[in-house]
Amino acid sequence: MLILKLAYRNLIGAGLRTWLKVAVLSITYVLIIWHYGFFTGMLKQGTRAMIKDEIAGGQYWHKNYDPYDPISLDESHSVIPSELEALIKNKQATPILIRQSSIYPEGRVQSVLLKGIEPEQKVLEIPTSQLNVDENVLPILIGRRMANRNSLEVGDYLTIRWRDVNGTFDAIDGKIVAIMSTQVPNIDFRQLWVPVKDLQKMTGLENEATIIIVGQNLFNLPDVANWDFKDHDFLLKDINEMVKSKRVSASIMYLTLLFLSILAIFDTQILSIFRRRKEIGILMALGMTRLEIILLFTFEGALNGVLAIGVAAIYGVPLIYFTATKGFPLPEITEQYGFAIARRLFPSYTFGVVSVTILIIMLTVTIVSYIPTRRIAKLKPTEALKGKIS
Repeated sequence: MLILKLAYRNLIGAGLRTWLKVAVLSITYVLIIWHYGFFTGMLKQGTRAMIKDEIAGGQYWHKNYDPYDPISLDESHSVIPSELEALIKNKQATPILIRQSSIYPEGRVQSVLLKGIEPEQKVLEIPTSQLNVDENVLPILIGRRMANRNSLEVGDYLTIRWRDVNGTFDAIDGKIVAIMSTQVPNIDFRQLWVPVKDLQKMTGLENEATIIIVGQNLFNLPDVANWDFKDHDFLLKDINEMVKSKRVSASIMYLTLLFLSILAIFDTQILSIFRRRKEIGILMALGMTRLEIILLFTFEGALNGVLAIGVAAIYGVPLIYFTATKGFPLPEITEQYGFAIARRLFPSYTFGVVSVTILIIMLTVTIVSYIPTRRIAKLKPTEALKGKIS
């Protein structure tokens, strides 16, 4: 206890040097925790949005379906399997038929995916119910990104050209009846949503689908021939890998900040031992053991980390609370990344992240504080009193 009190007095007595080290360490604490919470919030928001609007509890894919190969869509369809008909009837699953097509906004051709979905479905939270119209026209639902890039509004008509099951080209005029706002670009960019019955009739693919999305909290799903079930681990792999890669690149910043902090403490410890060699000799002469002196200097260095926690809490807690509750806007360019990223991001902070960050920095600071003090173990009291260090 005496050693700890003496270490605290020596640390406070150092004045500006101490507070400079504490300031650097506190910035390290806050930036690492804030930055980690940024990526955690991005992952949580993106995952929540994809489950809500795109993947629900999982998807059955036709064996030939490849979302990265548009050419495969011509062969990626078959009759809805009987094993899933009961789930579809009970609104616990919904079939989606996907076909390649072209539209002509403002007189230019653009390739799009024409997706048929049940307007009454309850599996996804996108507003497909707005496809229920009595007009004698093909209703179309599009996303906000699609509308903005093509200057489309509700009530506009689009000429759609597609190829049916026999390879014959056909065309029809459709009317945009709703524009949805979603974080998920995979169901927005170059996508047209229409009633699945209409699309099946247009393409000659009666009662057929490309994928079947099942609801959440369903267990013991059946194995279906010619259909592959994709779970959350598979469907969320892209966003998980993206956030993981961002965290790896951000770790370079973490290490740089930590290196600057421990370098300041390391240099200060070496300088302190050199300048206080007479004090060390006096403490030895008064009966303090070498181990106790080593602990004294080690505690002085470690207390920098403790003081930094207090300083970081003063300005870091309000900053973290504000960003976690209010969020902060992201630039429009983030919508082009191809991932489910909201325009306003809310970081997410957990007790585990905060405690692990504090533990790692405190251990690092303590070890770095101890390393220079090993020279004291070889110091002779007579030489220390003369101001010498061997």
